Amino acid sequence: MPAVLGFEGSANKIGVGVVRDGRVLANPRRTYVTPPGTGFLPGDTARHHRAVILDLLQEALTEAGLTSQEIDCVAYTKGPGMGAPLVSVAVVARTVAQLWNKPLLGVNHCIGHIEMGRLITGAISPTVLYVSGGNTQVIAYSEHRYRIFGETIDIAVGNCLDRFARVLKISNDPSPGYNIEQMAKRGKKLVELPYTVKGMDVSFSGILSFIEDAAQRMLATGECTPEDLCFSLQETVFAMLVEITERAMAHCGSQEALIVGGVGCNIRLQEMMETMCQERGARLFATDERFCIDNGAMIAQAGWEMFQAGHRTHLSDSGVTQRYRTDEVEVTWRD
Repeated sequence: MPAVLGFEGSANKIGVGVVRDGRVLANPRRTYVTPPGTGFLPGDTARHHRAVILDLLQEALTEAGLTSQEIDCVAYTKGPGMGAPLVSVAVVARTVAQLWNKPLLGVNHCIGHIEMGRLITGAISPTVLYVSGGNTQVIAYSEHRYRIFGETIDIAVGNCLDRFARVLKISNDPSPGYNIEQMAKRGKKLVELPYTVKGMDVSFSGILSFIEDAAQRMLATGECTPEDLCFSLQETVFAMLVEITERAMAHCGSQEALIVGGVGCNIRLQEMMETMCQERGARLFATDERFCIDNGAMIAQAGWEMFQAGHRTHLSDSGVTQRYRTDEVEVTWRD
């Protein structure tokens, strides 16, 4: 019964998780929160991660009730993500693996989300909508790869939401996306915004530029409220995501859809996806904020699958990469 320790720190979340044979034994996490109207810079984020990671490691082991001797493998996020935070976490993972004399595994962040989603929801072979601050992809498994059927051609949907939150000076605590979601519930007017779907791909930079330019003018003239703008932005970008997911499901003949990534916590997105799935006679699978948002357990779970399949990462190959596509990884642990 292998127990795998997982380190995640590709963006502003830092987490350490422990997974043993499909059970999440521990999953503590911390978030680097910046003032309203600002984002998080790589260097500052890395300093935050370095300050808390050893406390998180001890917390995870205590919560799991395990000692270092009972850990069989150390997994860490190899990429994609922000360079400085990735390096900070990788250094700790490499050090721990060498001190404890355990094998090391570099995990693709995106595949961590997918494997955690499959574990928690029980989805067998779903079409995956992966939506976060750094990634937006529609994915399906085929012939030992997670194939990307559609994706953003510019910025991620989470990045679009976060940057609009800065325009309105919305709080980053607990996250700008969550606060936009709460404001959108009070919106009453749908403002027409650019809708850009290009085949299987989507584009969010145009809608962001439009709403950034129009927001202050429309608010100043009383044409709409901040809540209306949050509501309109969500409805538009989520409709785009539902459209390309449905198209991928039709192409694959899939009867399952799985939402993963931090934006996947959004209840309105889940409602829209549920409606689409019901109309197709399909099932929707989604998780809550414990597992949608970046966490250490998802890296541990993907690491567990890789460990069981015989994967190992040599020290000489244990660097990080900010660009690490989902379909680069050979998925040998699935049929």
